[in-house]
Amino acid sequence: MIEHPAVLALGSNLGDRELTLRQAVRDISALDGIVLVAASGIVETTALKPDGVDPDAPPYLNAVVTIRTTFEPRALLAAVNAIEAGHGRVRDIRWGDRTLDIDIISFGTLELDLPELTIPHPRAADRAFVLAPWAQIEPNAIIVGRGRITDLLEHTEDRAVPYPSETLL
Repeated sequence: MIEHPAVLALGSNLGDRELTLRQAVRDISALDGIVLVAASGIVETTALKPDGVDPDAPPYLNAVVTIRTTFEPRALLAAVNAIEAGHGRVRDIRWGDRTLDIDIISFGTLELDLPELTIPHPRAADRAFVLAPWAQIEPNAIIVGRGRITDLLEHTEDRAVPYPSETLL
């Protein structure tokens, strides 16, 4: 089977955020068909809602992992959605607070636009909470059609502050 490189972004702003991220990384790496390549450190950010930054919402902890997978994109989406559900993720409010969010940011050089999945992630190039941890492990990475992540990070409006913890591995 062909292995595809992929980038996943993880976030949590409810419950024991750090523990949830650490467990989610273990859950991802335990899946048959996935090899964990690298995990970033954790960053903390204010919550972003459709209308912008929400300083009243609980702050997020975020991280990025790079993987190799034999899954196709829809199967990977189903797998990470199942991990989210296992951590109590509820999808009743768009961009609502959550115990765990796992987004597929990139899948090799694939560009995909389906109702349930867009790759590269349509807002990743504008989000420091994705770009900053990703740059820790792949500073030369590129988002297809958008550019080098370190260049994109310079133009984000949100800020990601390093969280005092070890790497997720």
